[in-house]
Amino acid sequence: MDQSGLTAETPKNPWGPAGPAAPACSLTEVMSEQLASQLDEENNVLVTADPAVDLLLPEDVPDTTSDLMLAQMLQMQFDREFDDQLRREEKKFNGDSKVSISFENYRMVHPYEDSDSSEDEVDWQDTRCDPYRAERPQTTPRRGFSGKGKNITTKHDEDTCGRKNTARMENFAPEVQVGDGLGMDLKLSNQVFNSLKQHCYSEQRRSARLHEKKEHSTAEQAVDPRTRLMMYKMVNAGVLENINGCISTGKESVVFHADGGSLEEQPVPDEVVLKVFKTTLNEFKNRDRYIKDDYRFKDRFSKLNPRKIIRLWAEKEMHNLARMKKAGVPCPEVVLLKKHVLVMSFIGKDHVPAPKLKDVTLGPEDMKTAYHQVLQMMQQLYQDCNLVHADLSEYNMLWFEGKVWLIDVSQSVEPTHPHGLEFLFRDCRNVSTFFQKRGVSEALNVYDLFNAVSGLNVPVGAEDEAEFMSEIVALEKRNEDHVQKRGKKTFPVSSEDSGPPLKPDADD
Repeated sequence: MDQSGLTAETPKNPWGPAGPAAPACSLTEVMSEQLASQLDEENNVLVTADPAVDLLLPEDVPDTTSDLMLAQMLQMQFDREFDDQLRREEKKFNGDSKVSISFENYRMVHPYEDSDSSEDEVDWQDTRCDPYRAERPQTTPRRGFSGKGKNITTKHDEDTCGRKNTARMENFAPEVQVGDGLGMDLKLSNQVFNSLKQHCYSEQRRSARLHEKKEHSTAEQAVDPRTRLMMYKMVNAGVLENINGCISTGKESVVFHADGGSLEEQPVPDEVVLKVFKTTLNEFKNRDRYIKDDYRFKDRFSKLNPRKIIRLWAEKEMHNLARMKKAGVPCPEVVLLKKHVLVMSFIGKDHVPAPKLKDVTLGPEDMKTAYHQVLQMMQQLYQDCNLVHADLSEYNMLWFEGKVWLIDVSQSVEPTHPHGLEFLFRDCRNVSTFFQKRGVSEALNVYDLFNAVSGLNVPVGAEDEAEFMSEIVALEKRNEDHVQKRGKKTFPVSSEDSGPPLKPDADD
């Protein structure tokens, strides 16, 4: 058989003619750079020479031979990552706020280039074309109606006005939580909308007034800048070592604990309290009832200046405590008075204030002892100090070192006060009720306790409170007439009340 016959019988390769076999080479030749470049050139020649290989290359593979194309692809990937981070920052910044801030102007990739994002990504949304956003109600044409025939709708239509009022709620202040009324198709009547609008305006004005008022008044557990400066001056002058914090608040004052320093006139206790009288009368509006009819301060009372009333109130407590201390009644000792800040000794130990009588748990004997002490102190107040507490209850009595201490005597008045006996009767009722509830069998009723303290021996009769009160009012009336006939308008402040020093009001 000839050679041509053998060649015709050889089957053809369906993948095209096979290339020449690569010559065998050693490891040293493989590591040679010349051999590597030679193989690369041969590979390029084979790729360009065979058109069938081009059919096997995917058409969507980008051309990476150009440095410009690679740079553009990398920049696009960086921009997309930057936009993702921007969306997360936008969501974190806005949160659940009604008013949101959009970072859309800082995005690097255009919307049509960023269309391949996942459907699960809902962190960012273009609010300009939000498909779920409720449509605002259309405005009524100038002619006042829309539609024709039976479908005519005027500007006074109930549904149209309701939707318009709901849309107007977006103009309220940001702090007003109006919700998504448009999304719920909420319809507000004119009356409801006007009421909400007026309420929002009133709240804005009230908040503005409160903000201005807090800057010039003593608020709850806080002091205004002028009072704070006054307290700092006491520390700088050495009267106080430091101020530790608030220990009590009431309707008339805020009490702070402090460590005592030294004074030239008298020694300062190791632990003291600062009683800062509140300069706002919102919580205790009937202060003038205790001052304007008190003959000691009647001429100095001025209802037009609240700050002067508060200073008078602090001075009133200082004089009352001085009387009580001289008579031997257990009470705080006054150290210093500066405007409406009163420095007194601390009833307690190691920064722990003494408990109130209503909070302490005493045995039967201790409770009986406490009752006799309170009865004796009420008699001392009325007879020796010429005072009526006017707010005596278990809230203003402390239990410390086995005895009762009286506090909060700023409202105390003299028996010659036009309502002094009424205040005394109220104190007797509070004391009698408390000790009778605590099981003290020796506790007198309110009528006997009033006569025991005052020594007036008002006839009890059938123990009718109205009749008893009428007798008290009659006594007050006779006493007032007697005082007016004698022309006793004011009582001079005696030397017994001038114990603690008063700081001059140089910065008034």
